[in-house]
Amino acid sequence: MVKQKVVVKLASLDDSKKRTKALKTAVSMEGIVSVSIDRDRLVVVGDGTDVVSLTNMLRKKLGYAELISVTSGDDKIKEEKEGKISSGSKSSSTPSYQYGYPSVYSYPYPYAYQDSGYGSKSYSIM
Repeated sequence: MVKQKVVVKLASLDDSKKRTKALKTAVSMEGIVSVSIDRDRLVVVGDGTDVVSLTNMLRKKLGYAELISVTSGDDKIKEEKEGKISSGSKSSSTPSYQYGYPSVYSYPYPYAYQDSGYGSKSYSIM
């Protein structure tokens, strides 16, 4: 199975009862390796866990649960590789170009408009 890191946003966890209830609910699922609480977010690392049933169970027990993200559990390895690659690319002499677009385009007005006043026989094309 694939290791997954799941982040679920919960209702305010001000009470210790709510925190323990959230932790017990998450740990009761099959395949959970670790559970931690960061502010109002529950971070669950598991191997082959059912994310939807975890979120539904937390909703039943706590009232509000929103699934924020589901990522692969191999994030630390990827971050280390990206760190090595990015540190190596900084030393290269290849310049980086940033292409930008102006926020406001000004187009020339394609039609000529002349108004010589009331009663004149000039015509405008618009």
